[in-house]
Order: sequence, then C-alpha cells, then structure tokens
Amino acid sequence: KMSDRGYAGPSVAEGKVFILDHTGDQDIVRALDLRTGKDLWTHQYQQPSKYDHGYSHATPVYCDGRLYTLGRLGLLNCLDVRSGAKLWSVDLVSDLKGKHPTWGYAGPPIIDGEKLVVGTGGTAGLAALDRKTGKVLWTGGVGGLAGYGPPMKATISGKTQYVVFGGSCVYGADAASGKVLWQTPWSTSYDVNASTPVVAGNFVFITSGYGTGCELVKVSGSQAEVAWKNKDMQSHFNSPVYLDGYLYGTSDPGNLVCMSIKDGRVAWKQSGFEKGGVAAVDGTIIAVDGRGGDVVMVSASPSGYKELGRFKPLGGQSWSPPVIADGKLLIRNTTALACLDLK
Repeated sequence: KMSDRGYAGPSVAEGKVFILDHTGDQDIVRALDLRTGKDLWTHQYQQPSKYDHGYSHATPVYCDGRLYTLGRLGLLNCLDVRSGAKLWSVDLVSDLKGKHPTWGYAGPPIIDGEKLVVGTGGTAGLAALDRKTGKVLWTGGVGGLAGYGPPMKATISGKTQYVVFGGSCVYGADAASGKVLWQTPWSTSYDVNASTPVVAGNFVFITSGYGTGCELVKVSGSQAEVAWKNKDMQSHFNSPVYLDGYLYGTSDPGNLVCMSIKDGRVAWKQSGFEKGGVAAVDGTIIAVDGRGGDVVMVSASPSGYKELGRFKPLGGQSWSPPVIADGKLLIRNTTALACLDLK
C-alpha cells in the first residue's frame, strides 16, 4: 500500500524495490523485498508540503551500494542501500541556489562514472556532484526553472554531454564542465517540460502535452536546427521509447502512437492510453492506460497496432511508468504498488 497518493516510480536493484512514499510531513524512502513486497528498511525525513498530485515525484537511483533520492522540495539524499542510513545530503535550493518548478522537483539525478548529475534550476540549472561525498564538482547549464525529467547522457557530434529539459528550453551541457554547448527553445503551458528527450545519433526528439506536440532537432556543434515538428505526439510526462527507427509513446488526449523518428510520420495510433507509461522488452511494448489501469502488451512493429494481451492488476489512475526488472513487472496506481511475474 502507498500513502503518497501520487506517481513516484519504483526502481530495482540487489533484489530490492526502492520507492518514495509520504505520510504526515515526512517523506519515506522504502526498500522492499522484490519477491515478497515486505519492507526491509525505511528512511524518513521532514518534507512539509501540501498535497499536489502526490508529494514525491522522483524515482530513486541506485549505484554501487548507494541509493540517491530527491524530494520535491529539493533535498537530495545518499543512503546506504543495506540499512537506509544517510551517508550525505545536499539541498538543491539552499546549497546549490536551485529553483524548483511549480510542482516540485521530479527529475531524478543520473550517475555518470564518479559523477552524480542533477537538474537544479535556479542560478545555473545543472550540477555535477561527487557521487560518494556530495561535493560539488561543477555547476552549469541554463538557469531558470528546472524541468521535470532527468538529464540524459549522450555523445552528439562527437561531444560527450548531458541533454537537459529546462523549464523553457532543451540544451546540451558539456559533461566535463557543464558549459552549454547548444540550446533550442521549447515552451509548454505551465512550463511542464517533463517527458525526457530521446537522443538518436545527432538528433534529439522532444515532446510535451497541453497541445504543444513534438519536434526533432538536429544538433551540429553549437547549432540546433529543427528537422520537423508536428502535434501527432503530445506526451504529458511519460517518455516515449525509441526502437528500430520508431518512437512508441502515449499522447494526449489518450492515444498510443507509433511514429517514425526520421520524418514524424505516424505509422499507427490507438485510443485508450491516457497519460500512461510505456516500456519495451523482447520486441514488445508494455503500455499502461493511465485512466483505468489496463496493462497492455503490443507488438513493437510499425506495420499496425497488434494487441497481444491485456490485464488490470490494480486499476484506477495509473500515471507512473511500468518498470521491468529480473523478469518482474512493477505497476503502481495512486494507492498501491504491485509486482507481477513475467516468466
């Protein structure tokens, strides 16, 4: 059972499931046994904020015996994965001069070698920390409001960088220094830039909801040029998956869309998938209907929508992405988390 009444996604490592929950004025980091669902440990910290589409939004991140969690007000914790004991913490707002967006921080950090990279918003917009100590290595990026998704590491035009969704733009920041390499404007109502951009070679695919649509940007050094744009994929917050030249994602007002990344042509679309998440595994797409909670297996093929099966493990509003690990499928709605065996 989840008391958060929100959408924070789970992650899996070392036979454990990690998720952010909330009760009273406390965020609760929970470590569950993947096989049984029993709590192995919890770590609580004060995070007094009013309910607004849940309390905590970011997926926990695991690396090398450590768990990194980000609360919506900006507290970044590093916990020992065996006990839940805090190893260090950094406040993105008070320590790094960050500025959280309207609905709070939702973009988890990413691990890149010895670096932990996180979108902060505010003065700089992006920060790299030593993942073992929390020491700031550099700050950079584009300042202003933070976006709602994680940075993405990529090599574009031969340059290793982080592709970041800010509140009103998408940009690439040099992985060694945080220096902005390129940027392109991207404005969405209420600054809800949440669906993580997809990188394919030297191209970056961007999509948002509220009627904004999508576009493909070609990056050449410091130049970012729009290759095409349309409104056939409007992903509110769940990110599409990219497979063999095609994007599969949910689009407002409630379609699952298969689109060619080359030219934006829609191969097919199917209704009944409101704001749900998608994942790809073994040549199939697992997509969730965010309205009613149906979990649907679909052939990952542009030739047409081919449904292979569906079931409803929990039902109800299910906006969180499906997670696949160790042959298991994790699904959550606003009140519960379920683990299902795929084998």
